[in-house]
Amino acid sequence: MKSTTTWIPIDGIEFLIRTIGEGPDIVVLHGGPGADHTSLLPEFDALARNRRLIYYDQRGSGRTRTPRSAPLGWTQHVSDLDCLLDSWGITQVHLLGYSWGGLLALLYAINTTARIASLALVSPAPVTANERMEFVSRLAARMEEPWIRNRRLDLEHSSLRRSDPAAFRQRAFELSIAPYFKDPRRALGAKQFLISARTREAIWRSLGDYDLTAQVRDLRVAALVAHGRHDPIPLESAKHTASLLEARFAVFDDSGHVPQIEEPHRFIDALDGFLPRDAT
Repeated sequence: MKSTTTWIPIDGIEFLIRTIGEGPDIVVLHGGPGADHTSLLPEFDALARNRRLIYYDQRGSGRTRTPRSAPLGWTQHVSDLDCLLDSWGITQVHLLGYSWGGLLALLYAINTTARIASLALVSPAPVTANERMEFVSRLAARMEEPWIRNRRLDLEHSSLRRSDPAAFRQRAFELSIAPYFKDPRRALGAKQFLISARTREAIWRSLGDYDLTAQVRDLRVAALVAHGRHDPIPLESAKHTASLLEARFAVFDDSGHVPQIEEPHRFIDALDGFLPRDAT
């Protein structure tokens, strides 16, 4: 399938938009915060059979052209999504959110309930700050596991930074994402993508000591929560979100944070059975 890339200007920001497939529209929200849509490729594209996926790089992320003066908090991200839906003529939206994108989908649903047709949340960020801090603690512990720690030390003491900067950046990237996998060795050879630390910090700062429990419980929308059993975001956090939404809950027993890479066939089966598609 061929994809199409365009830009849409909104309030001084030029949003990169990528579409692929034909059929019912699914708007895909990437993670991070501060990553970009390429972090989901090519695995998420397999869901474009009999439906159209619409990706965009969020403000302050990827190839979206964001002025330095533009605010980056969560309310602006919700407003951006609303404006983009208007530009696409989508009145009832099916949202597919990954990691932070799952939390953004919930924030949007809370603030624009009538516009939500369904929510598919993959490895969603927690709905409370306390649960998020548990994730931060688990991630830090995983960074110190022997396989990762030893290779990080080897890299730091190697001459690779000088002799082959590109290879050094690739190794450093692999080690930075290794804790997110059930088996950290699966990160070897992973395609690089950038994360804007400024965007990430601005969003978490804007959320503060958040707790969306009551608001999520009040949502009445068809929902799926899909989560890896070995995700550093605790499985209990995802169960909590699914329970609040009364959602279908899919657990990937051999995955961490990236079931689309670790269990691609089960990932496609779970999402394909939930997301709308053409009947043909």
